[in-house]
Amino acid sequence: MSSSNDHILVTRSQRNANSLPGMNSSDTKTLTGDVLSFHNITYRVKMKSGFLVRKTVEKEILSDINGIMKPGLNAILGPTGGGKSSLLDVLAARKDPQGLSGDVLINGAPQPANFKCSSGYVVQDDIVMGTLTVRENLQFSAALRLPTTMRNHEKNDRINMIIKELGLDKVADSKVGTQFIRGVSGGERKRTSIGMELITDPSILFLDEPTTGLDSSTANAVLLLLKRMSKQGRTIIFSIHQPRYSIFKLFDSLTLLASGKLVFHGPAQEALQYFASAGYHCETYNNPADFFLDVINGDSSAVILNREEEEHGANKTKEPSRRKKPIIQNLVEFYANSSIYRETKAELDQLLGAQKKKGMSTFKEPVYATSFCHQLRWIAKRSFKNLLGNPQASIAQVIVTVILALAISAIYFDLKNDPAGIQNRVGVLYFLAGDQCVTSVSSVQLFVVEKKLFMHEYISGYYRVSSYFFGKLISDLLPMRMLPSVIYACIVYFMLGLKKKVEAFFIMMFTLVMVAYTSSSMALAIAAGQSVVSVATLLMTNSFIVMMIFSGLLVNLRTIEPWVSWLQYFSIPRYGLTALQHNEFLGQDFCPGLNTTTNSTCVNSYTICTGDDHLKNQGIDLSPWGLWKNHVALACMIIIFLTIAYLKLLFLKKYS
Repeated sequence: MSSSNDHILVTRSQRNANSLPGMNSSDTKTLTGDVLSFHNITYRVKMKSGFLVRKTVEKEILSDINGIMKPGLNAILGPTGGGKSSLLDVLAARKDPQGLSGDVLINGAPQPANFKCSSGYVVQDDIVMGTLTVRENLQFSAALRLPTTMRNHEKNDRINMIIKELGLDKVADSKVGTQFIRGVSGGERKRTSIGMELITDPSILFLDEPTTGLDSSTANAVLLLLKRMSKQGRTIIFSIHQPRYSIFKLFDSLTLLASGKLVFHGPAQEALQYFASAGYHCETYNNPADFFLDVINGDSSAVILNREEEEHGANKTKEPSRRKKPIIQNLVEFYANSSIYRETKAELDQLLGAQKKKGMSTFKEPVYATSFCHQLRWIAKRSFKNLLGNPQASIAQVIVTVILALAISAIYFDLKNDPAGIQNRVGVLYFLAGDQCVTSVSSVQLFVVEKKLFMHEYISGYYRVSSYFFGKLISDLLPMRMLPSVIYACIVYFMLGLKKKVEAFFIMMFTLVMVAYTSSSMALAIAAGQSVVSVATLLMTNSFIVMMIFSGLLVNLRTIEPWVSWLQYFSIPRYGLTALQHNEFLGQDFCPGLNTTTNSTCVNSYTICTGDDHLKNQGIDLSPWGLWKNHVALACMIIIFLTIAYLKLLFLKKYS
């Protein structure tokens, strides 16, 4: 078939062609790059089945997959659930090693320990920081993935080269975009994700469904870009579902999977001829990729049995016809007996050689190019930029805090030093302590929203877990949780006319900050590793409801039964309210001008005239330790909760 044809015209007389329509000698190029081979890959997972009686069932996702990926475009094609993404993750060393067997070699040698860092992996969902510009995202990748011995101008030169190579010159200084900020187009966002991986100049680049969410024209442009990159010596391996013909003709190698089994693996331009030899002929003007999927699914009206089977009906009595078997089984068996498989197997055996071993390597800690402090600085820097670039949440929080502070100040304005003032003071202090807990629920999103981003960047060797954890605390948790407490203290304290002592003001502010930090730390401990914000929010809300009961206002803690009273020691608002009351009531007189030793009206059993009496009635220690022990307890809780959050991130499942 001539490559100058303007359309696909596939007939039986044309099956002997060696190339697909539209493919010519200029589309292929002799490349020298890394060769990835995979040998006897089998992957099984354990799944729960049954409703009343739960049984563990082992499901085979991949079954004895063999193949070789050379420099060029290597496509993995198949129907939904066929095992495309699983095979891609296995080849990229990102699949759970449990239940995985076989070997993946690079140039005939085992994958290096830092393979996940030296190779590139573009996930299906474009994971980039939308509040940053295209250039800033690339700068972040370069700062953390390139060695510190490389000078800044060299890094910038590489960034500029990638921007030019990807055609991002016009949008280099535009924000990528979020749900609140209009940004670059879908194709430009995908190219930005690819650019993040090209920073390290990887010889092998993996892409999971690179055309997902793109229109046909943009998808074609992305694949043309990948084709140009493959001609530079890169081995590009990607999964794809249903490409158009203009995309399909760019493929150098095609791997067809169905139900976790290998149906075809070889040169893409030989696939039509191969299927024709198997008795399945592509209709005129049909897209080869659509045709292959139709054959696998048994839906194609063009599936025609080999004429030899139709003509030799007598043979049907001697051996079962392939048609009586499932189509996938026919295709798997035909491929196992094909010359293409024999050639591939011989090449694989040569690559495997003396490197053959049992099992797969387990997940290994990435080899980092930069130090902890360098990573911490860049993560904090990016988080600050993210806050400034997406101020909706922070501004809304400040506005709501100011409104609430003014409303509370209006309700309790100018508190009097009388018995009613005691009740009002306790009420406002209870609200302040409780509000710090409730508003801290929003911090559950700190790790949940960026979970996919964190997972991808950690596996790719951007940073350590500790760098990310402390970077987020410094740049996000500490300032955002301190601000509402400072606003409350500055507005409420003076409008309410609380104790007129400078140290009392700062103690109140410090107490509110400690309550906010403790509540936020608890939220992080619950939310770290979670994928659903609503689940973490539900757990936090119900926990705070129980804590509020044991805060010391709704019930006198000295009257609670011993078997349940221990819960008060886990109540964050209890420590906050106790410290606030100690700070406000100690030394206060709420019966001014009256002699408490002679006035029977004031000193009856129902009236409390001094703040000290109120504190004693609540069982609060009047000594200085009665104040500071609450802050010590909150500090210990912060350390415990943050340690739990860090350990959950550290031991989070780092593979798919």
